[in-house]
Amino acid sequence: MDYRRTQFHFLFLYLFVNNVFIGIQSKEHVLLDMKAAGSELGWLTWPNEEGWEVVQTVVNGSLLYTYSVCNVASDTEQDNWLRTTFIQRRPDVSRLSVELRFVVRDCNSFGGSSPSCRETFGLYLGETDTDVGTNFRKSQFRKIATVAPDEVTANRGGGRADLRVNIETKSIGPLSRRGFYLAFQDLGGCVALLGLRVFYTTCPATMRSLAAFPEQVASGAEVEGTCVKDAVVVGEAAPRMYCTSEGEWVVPVGQCLCRAGYQAVGDACKACEPGYYKSTDSNQPCEVCPENTKRSGRGALQCPCMEGFFRAPTEPNSAPCSSLPSPPQNLVYKPLLTAGSLQLSWCLPADTGGRSDITYSVACERCEGGLCSLCGGRVRFEPVQTALKDPEVVVSELEPHVNYTFTVEAQSGVSQFSRRRATASITTVLHFTDGPRVLYLKVEDQTTSSLTLSWVVDQYVQNNNSPRYELMYRKKEDPGELDVTTYTVLVLEKNSVQINDLLPGTKYVFRVHTLTAEGHPSSHNAELEFETLPLAESQTQNSSMVVMGAIAGGGVMLLIVVVILLLHKRRLNSHVRRRVDGDYFSCPEKLLPLKTYIDPHTYEDPCAAVLKFASEIHPSHITKQKVIGAGEFGEVYRGSLKIPGRCEVAVAIKTLKPGYTEKQRQDFLSEASIMGQFSHKNIIRLEGVVTKCKNHPVMKSINEGFRLPAPMGCPSAVNQLMLQCWLQDRSKRPRFVDIVNLLEKLLRNPESLSAIASIDPRVSIRLPSTSGNDGAPFRSLDEWLESIKMAQYRETFALAGIKTMEQVLNLKIDDIANIGVRLPGHQKRIAYSILGLQDPTATLDVFAV
Repeated sequence: MDYRRTQFHFLFLYLFVNNVFIGIQSKEHVLLDMKAAGSELGWLTWPNEEGWEVVQTVVNGSLLYTYSVCNVASDTEQDNWLRTTFIQRRPDVSRLSVELRFVVRDCNSFGGSSPSCRETFGLYLGETDTDVGTNFRKSQFRKIATVAPDEVTANRGGGRADLRVNIETKSIGPLSRRGFYLAFQDLGGCVALLGLRVFYTTCPATMRSLAAFPEQVASGAEVEGTCVKDAVVVGEAAPRMYCTSEGEWVVPVGQCLCRAGYQAVGDACKACEPGYYKSTDSNQPCEVCPENTKRSGRGALQCPCMEGFFRAPTEPNSAPCSSLPSPPQNLVYKPLLTAGSLQLSWCLPADTGGRSDITYSVACERCEGGLCSLCGGRVRFEPVQTALKDPEVVVSELEPHVNYTFTVEAQSGVSQFSRRRATASITTVLHFTDGPRVLYLKVEDQTTSSLTLSWVVDQYVQNNNSPRYELMYRKKEDPGELDVTTYTVLVLEKNSVQINDLLPGTKYVFRVHTLTAEGHPSSHNAELEFETLPLAESQTQNSSMVVMGAIAGGGVMLLIVVVILLLHKRRLNSHVRRRVDGDYFSCPEKLLPLKTYIDPHTYEDPCAAVLKFASEIHPSHITKQKVIGAGEFGEVYRGSLKIPGRCEVAVAIKTLKPGYTEKQRQDFLSEASIMGQFSHKNIIRLEGVVTKCKNHPVMKSINEGFRLPAPMGCPSAVNQLMLQCWLQDRSKRPRFVDIVNLLEKLLRNPESLSAIASIDPRVSIRLPSTSGNDGAPFRSLDEWLESIKMAQYRETFALAGIKTMEQVLNLKIDDIANIGVRLPGHQKRIAYSILGLQDPTATLDVFAV
């Protein structure tokens, strides 16, 4: 016994010399470190003798402490406990990680002299609010896990051990008490505990999008950030990020922007320098003050205009300031053929003030006998008098031998901010002989279809020649009814006229001019409105039959026109529908209202609905990369979708959590069916669903002969019965009567249930198939090695000359070690699979890994 302990301690010394410990990352907060504690561990062992022992080893001048136990040769039942000191936790940390570094000796290395040898040990947790000191009761602890090594340490040739250090990390929680103890239970193994770390992980404090996020315990929760100084939140919600369970910040949502007068410099908002400004809350940098502005101070929202310069009310702060325009240039006039009319024209101002929105207005004054007054409504301007865009205007209705002064003012969008006016003036007088003035116009006679008019002219200006007249008239329309006014013009030799063919009860507008000797209209005219008589009552009755006939004839014509229009419209609609349909099916970006939404709950089977509205994606086309959150149905992953013939795209993968209920499954599929019916740039697009990835691999494994291992504590006889029920050839399965008889025999003979099937819970069982070469269910050696996760030994088998499954079926456990498979666990896995292939009804109690 002492020799074995000495040998084990020697192995640990060799281990520490040849291993390097990994440093703690900054985001991990360690509550207990076995290596750092050194001789101050003070852990409690129970019982005090023949149990866990502390081992001291000097490595590079440093004294290292480990705990070990190795009572495999003892004839008594082992129950050895090792308890840590009291570990206090932070109130906001409810889940911790426990990292174990340990070595386990292979029970086979003791030469079969230790039948009760174990290669596992137990990890226990005991929560408490106070430090109980050396008081120890096993009932205070609950089991966290059974710790099993991935690799065991076995002797090599010459007695030296091939050391295998195992590292296991377990998560414990949720924790609710102020502190806790960890304990380790040995039931007969040869174990050395080299290191223990208890720690929790946090997402470090960080800055993202001008928002500060505090240090957060890693738990997958959403954390709200705070905008830095002189920054404001975009929208209503503060910026947020998820702190994953691995201690990483992911999925930033929202952002902060530097407020007006400040710009982002690194992770802070700095005031704009003098000569710069920023007028809005945005992520844009400060801008140089525009032209004709004063130099701004620090943090300026805008740059004020220099004296004499202005901005229009509709212009942004980024627009340069501008000045008033100078007066128009080269103002001239030109008389027109029409008596009393002239045209004013001018050139652009020499200085527009840096603006392009120059307009003009024209003012008119008349002076007689030293008195001047505004022309008012007696003078007409074409097209308008104010807001002229072109540098010209026509002025009419001027009187002869009168001094007129015209003032043209140039204006722009900033003219309202100054009292200074940019004007140019010109004075003119027209010398022409005007015709007699029409003093008034009157109606001499009126009927339902005609008007007789006469007018009187000024007698003192008439000469021996009788003047000619120009009469213009039109029907008076409602305002806005016609865009163009059309007159009927008559040239008359006398001052009266009868106008026929008018509409009854209708108003007409009349205008009369006298004509000069050259035939031009005079500058004076009179314009009045007159109305024809309405239809008399008797006249209406006498002509009712005519009117009814006309109405009937008009109705028939109207009906024919409506029918023709409807047929023409239907033909156009048919053409448009064909064209629209073609555009709809040829251009997927156009979403026309041709698709009807269907409630997936109307389907009896939700699978039928999801296959109707969503595309099935093969599981091999999807790669899950990292958990980014948790939804209503399960975890949400960040991943990628790579479909043959299409570019790889980043996607979010929503999963259905294990242990789901039937209602959760139906709701999950219904949600996919709803999303699959929408295609819009503002709606999250559903790429497809994976419904076959769960059942398909399971059925594939069952068809290939794989079966689950026996549950813990399952009697070997019951496990054998289960495997027989799952034989692929249904004719070889036991009947129900056979099952009942066998179970009754087992109940009558309880001793037959004492043998427990010691099946490795990490290795699934593969039953032989009834097809294939000589009963082998695999087509090639590579396929078999891949199925048992031993593909790394392909070259090993090839170098040993083993290339077919027939050769594999003839291998013994010694042959497996001889061809180069050195790890005991791998030897057992390969041997166990070969045994299942050789005889499906053989006893499965072979060995444990």
